[in-house]
Amino acid sequence: MDEALLLSNFGNCVRNSRLALGLSQEKLAFDCGLDRTYISSVERGKRNVSLINIYRLAGALGIPATELLPAKGGSK
Repeated sequence: MDEALLLSNFGNCVRNSRLALGLSQEKLAFDCGLDRTYISSVERGKRNVSLINIYRLAGALGIPATELLPAKGGSK
């Protein structure tokens, strides 16, 4: 498993979902109860996100948590 690719793909899913809703990183962070710099590091693939925060992000984005998870073995 390529961990860096997994984190990068997850971050891209978060970013694309956020942009599709027209949300800023700051607004998403507020809606999740997280810091904007945390959102930035997630989107850049620099942070290994906890399960709880995956669900926080998905809830704030209005999507199932599974939509943020890359398909098995690679990119989504």
